[in-house]
Amino acid sequence: MLRESLPQWDYVLAAYAVMVLAMAAMIAWSWLAMRRAEKRRDAVKRR
Repeated sequence: MLRESLPQWDYVLAAYAVMVLAMAAMIAWSWLAMRRAEKRRDAVKRR
């Protein structure tokens, strides 16, 4: 039997991979934004 479509699990695994990468990028972006905000806060406190 010849199947022309991909099994659904390929799509499920691809969706999970995209979600994991997007979540890791969002966590890194949030962490960097927090660090920048802390540096700005410290600079204002020192004045």
